[in-house]
Amino acid sequence: MTFQFKIKVKGITKPPVWRQVVVPSDFTFMAFHDVIQAAFGWENGHLFEFKSNDGGIRISLPMDEGFFDPSFFAEAENASEVKLSDIFGDIRQLFYIYDFGDDWIHEITLEATAADGNAKTALCLSGKGACPPEDCGGIYGYEEIKNIFKSEPKSEQANEYREWLGLNVKEVWDAEAFDIDEVNAILKRIR
Repeated sequence: MTFQFKIKVKGITKPPVWRQVVVPSDFTFMAFHDVIQAAFGWENGHLFEFKSNDGGIRISLPMDEGFFDPSFFAEAENASEVKLSDIFGDIRQLFYIYDFGDDWIHEITLEATAADGNAKTALCLSGKGACPPEDCGGIYGYEEIKNIFKSEPKSEQANEYREWLGLNVKEVWDAEAFDIDEVNAILKRIR
């Protein structure tokens, strides 16, 4: 069985940033995290959590007592042990929070299910908008980057952003950029 999801980054418009993916239902939430990272172009450099709107479902990496004080964090199920099929079906929506500093909230909606027992990898069907750069300061920082490249592409601040983003001197960061073929090439490696 496969699940078709629409995943959108909340709070971003003009353009919105979203992906539509099909994922095998036997994927763990850890594999689903990898799918989301690949589909959006995140760099997997921060903690994450899946949770329901009411907080009754919480799925993340287990907190290592040597690294974090586990009493600081709410009780959560291990993302490497919980399968998508354990959760979806009963519910149709979850949230994926990535980078607890920038606080990127992704709204995940289950759109459809299919009885495809042969699916072993995820597939991106569609999408729109470029993924925000890592560590850009959340929605406010992302909107600032888009605004500077749109309104002042030759400014010193635009040049600082180019250097930070690894762009050449005349290149402008494109908020519309999305390459579905590149995403699907990466998704084929996730199982």
